Amino acid sequence: MARIANVSREQLPEFEPMFQLLEETMGYLPNNMLSMAHWPELLKAFGGIGATILQQGRVDRGLKQLVAMVASTANGCHYCQAHTSHSAHNLGVSREKIEAVFEFESSDLFSDAERAALRLAWHAALQPNASSDDDFMALKAHYSERDIVEIVSVISLFGFLNRWSDTMQSDLEPLPAAFSESLGLRNKQLPTS
Repeated sequence: MARIANVSREQLPEFEPMFQLLEETMGYLPNNMLSMAHWPELLKAFGGIGATILQQGRVDRGLKQLVAMVASTANGCHYCQAHTSHSAHNLGVSREKIEAVFEFESSDLFSDAERAALRLAWHAALQPNASSDDDFMALKAHYSERDIVEIVSVISLFGFLNRWSDTMQSDLEPLPAAFSESLGLRNKQLPTS
């Protein structure tokens, strides 16, 4: 159960265009955004940076969601894990590939470029941060520095969202909850090493 109440959508008419965009892209309005609305300036700033990172740029949007899913899993944030798996699927990533993300290093469903991005997401989300020069060497074999900035931006965005959503105990919405449950994602983990 959420630790603070969400602000009612009706109390936030100035955010209606953002809320409609979220509903169009995600299929629902995220509860964590409604808890941020207690500080409207934060919601506005976060909405802008979130849209920039997740909806713009050159890195495939489905891969960005898988990067976010791996980072969220490493951080233990089931709320964001459910959101990102559902969003990846909405962007055309197959259920099979979403389920296989826990074995991305060995699964034939992932390219070397995808493995490099997912490995960085996993290592960067660990505490303490375990990203290495080797991780960046692997990324540079497939991505430009601009693309790497996008990938690190996704990981960083979800570092914030993972802390926010878990700390506030945001209530998981029905659509991502059902999708996550259908895949049994809550019980899946990344390898320990």
